Formats: sequence, structure tokens, C-alpha cells
Amino acid sequence: MSDAAQPSAAEVRAAAEAVKAALDRHLDAVERRSGQDDPAVYAAFDELAAAAEVYDELLYDTYDEVTPFEIPGSDALPAYAGPEEPSALSVLIRRDYTVAEPQRLLHQAQRVADLDPDAADEAAGSGADAAAVVGTSVHAALGVLFGEFEPDEIASRHKEFGLEEGDSTLWVAAADDPAEPGEWLSAPFDQADPQRVVCRFDVSAVFDEELGDDDDLDAPDRGR
Repeated sequence: MSDAAQPSAAEVRAAAEAVKAALDRHLDAVERRSGQDDPAVYAAFDELAAAAEVYDELLYDTYDEVTPFEIPGSDALPAYAGPEEPSALSVLIRRDYTVAEPQRLLHQAQRVADLDPDAADEAAGSGADAAAVVGTSVHAALGVLFGEFEPDEIASRHKEFGLEEGDSTLWVAAADDPAEPGEWLSAPFDQADPQRVVCRFDVSAVFDEELGDDDDLDAPDRGR
């Protein structure tokens, strides 16, 4: 950061005062809350988080110091800017897996290849040894299994295939018009626009960790 853009000590002090004021407003909203999901508490929480983030950044830029506070992140989508009555939709899905048991994966793929040699040819390349390759190559085995089974079936039976689930997300995005056949196949995810997302559904072990084993499942979650 250049000297011209360097925040002044007065700006840092003003940001600190803003945090103090936001902290008072948050406590006041909590003390006056009308219920578990009082919007005033949510608004005061967001205001406090924003003020703390500004202060933290100015403090670091000016004095190379940090606060002991963790500013909660957010995966909230931006405001919806798509059509009010969508006539076309795109459903974008991402599911992460790790290959937890390679031998189980290879065994299951080999079973498929033994029953359907064409599946082995597509995954490992045509040839007399294609079926054998499937039983020894994780790369080829993945091609066989994901070519044979629907993604939802893989998700529901992932342990059978030696896979372990990671995070997943599903976005339902509005489109102005249906896409032409083959229009986006070369780059299927390049045009994903968060402002067109009607709704999204996320699954992650981190959510369970945040709740904790003994926490109330109905407790409000401010960090997501």
C-alpha cells in the first residue's frame, strides 16, 4: 500500500469507535429480542461483523497488528437479479469424493467390466486387455463406474465403491431461454452466475463441527 493510501491514525480510531457503538447496539438488540429469530438481532450481528472487519483491516494496514476476533465468513449469494418468472433452469451440482479404498473401487469396476466389456473399452481404450486395465487402474475404474451409474446412485452407494464423501453443493439457476443443444458442452460451468441462482443446497462436515455434538440443533447459525 502506498503512503498516499495509508490509513491515518484518526481513521483507525474512528473504526474502533464504530466497533464499540455496533457492539452496544448488538447487546441492546439481544437484550430486547422478541424471539429466537428476531431480525433486529440478525441485523445488529451483521453490522457488528462489518464494523469489526473494517477495523481489523485498518489496524493491520496502519500498525501491522491484528485483532483476536474471527470475522465470520459468509457463503450467502448476492441479491437475485434473474427473471421474476424463469422459463428455463440450469442445475449445477458439485460433489467431492476421496478414494478411500482403492481396492474396493477396482473390484467394483472390474465386476462392471466383466459384465459389460464395452464399458471397459470406453474407459480404458479398446483392446484385448481393456477389461484387465480396469481392475488395476484407478483412473480407468472411475471412468467405468461413473459411466455405468447415475451420479445420484454413486452418491447413495459411495461406500460400496470405496469412496468417501466430501462437500457438495447444488445450485438452481434461472435462464432467460433454454440453451441450444450442445451450446455449452465445451465449457459447462463458465457461465454460472451467482446472481441468477434461485436457490442452493450445501452439505459439508464443517456444519456439523460448528454445531458440535452437544449443541442445540435449533440454535441460530450466524456464520453461514
